[in-house]
Amino acid sequence: MASSIAFFDFDGTITRSDTMFAFCKHTVGIVPYTLGMVRTSPWLAGFKMGILTATQAKEKLLQTFFHGVKLETFNKYCNDFFNEVIPHLLREDAMQEISYHKKNKNKVVVVSASAENWIRDFCDAEGIDLIATRLEVDTEERITGKLLGINCNYEEKVNRIKAAYNLSSYDKIYAYGDSDGDRAMLQIATDSFYQRFTK
Repeated sequence: MASSIAFFDFDGTITRSDTMFAFCKHTVGIVPYTLGMVRTSPWLAGFKMGILTATQAKEKLLQTFFHGVKLETFNKYCNDFFNEVIPHLLREDAMQEISYHKKNKNKVVVVSASAENWIRDFCDAEGIDLIATRLEVDTEERITGKLLGINCNYEEKVNRIKAAYNLSSYDKIYAYGDSDGDRAMLQIATDSFYQRFTK
């Protein structure tokens, strides 16, 4: 087993911007996206004001754009997003840090509040692990727009990490994040980096 493990937030840490909105816009197109954002704006505003939770706002957004979409089709959208958009969002210095850990045989894990569906191809291509928010599908394998379980943010990042890895097995635990949602994850690390990447 590797003696070190490195946990990376995705949105804003490995990428320059949030990928959920970028994924929605790329997949549905600018006009439907704009109209959908108008419809969901009360929920997004409610989240900003602290009236609604991030889960409620995220579910409303996903329901607006993807409710009823077959999982197979949705995952194809995610693969298209990985090929056409994600390469342009990646931070060069974050990718260099990931390469450093891989070169030194450290286990690398992306831990994200975004849906695992549109991050998985990136992680598979890099040969790294993934912990992320999961999406609910119905009995006909269609996206409901609801989350499956808890949004993978704040303390849930730590809960999911501890469920997947025996941290006492590692001499060094690195963590990289850029927002309040990452602070719990940063606190369990021996070496934590907040907003480390700038380009």
